[in-house]
Amino acid sequence: MNTVEPTFTKPLTAPAPEPRPEPIDDAPVLIRTVDFSAWYGLFQALHGITLDLPRHRVTALIGPSGCGKSTFLRWINRMNDTIPAARAAGKLTLDGEDLLDRGHDLVELRRRVGMVFQRPNPFPKSIYDNVAFGPRLHRQMTRSELDDLVERSLRAASLWDEVKDRLQASALGLSGGQQQRLCIARAIAVGPEVLLMDEPCSALDPRSTASIEALIRDLRSQFTIVIVTHNMQQAARVSDGTAFFYEGRLVESGPTDRIFTNPREKRTEDYVTGRFG
Repeated sequence: MNTVEPTFTKPLTAPAPEPRPEPIDDAPVLIRTVDFSAWYGLFQALHGITLDLPRHRVTALIGPSGCGKSTFLRWINRMNDTIPAARAAGKLTLDGEDLLDRGHDLVELRRRVGMVFQRPNPFPKSIYDNVAFGPRLHRQMTRSELDDLVERSLRAASLWDEVKDRLQASALGLSGGQQQRLCIARAIAVGPEVLLMDEPCSALDPRSTASIEALIRDLRSQFTIVIVTHNMQQAARVSDGTAFFYEGRLVESGPTDRIFTNPREKRTEDYVTGRFG
């Protein structure tokens, strides 16, 4: 059977690529996404996200509920793998490594990319054992080395002075703000490069929120931090860069000061000024 080669009446040209979003600043990129999309079954939660997250900066992801912020955050450390219908396409890299590679070591990835959730979730163990849990899994340490690591992690989370005399007490006896700082210390203890924070202050009182925000500012010199927040004032206070998501798409990103004072997109302006959301 003969085959007929297709003919074209005019040359085919590739569509022009969309311009990359404005970088947050000139810091080296640690996390890069290019045309990244994600689905839950037939529902597409993210559409072609292209965004660079710089090293040792705080990036805030803002947008109304259901716009894809948390979905994006959870793909960075592959937490969505626990959802059978979840899948993704495009490019997502951490320091050049393909995070969508199904052969990727997820235990090692989650050591490098820590997660702090909306509500504090300490283990029903002592304060000491909460912080020591991860290091005990990942490496062999002497008791003195572990003691030192627990202290350094609690100090980094601005909690040491409040708990140093009751390390063997249950973590569940701490206040909500203390529990959240303990969860941050637990994430820090395994030596991550990135801290992902999904609405870390939404369940806290104003005083505890202020403590967490101060801690985020202090930690930016050691970690790359990505925070999801609905609180515009919080995003403005703690972040170096901001990315605005709407209906699963990245509308605009750039330095936080510019996003809040001189947004380029009308939807961004309407959201940050409270006209919707």
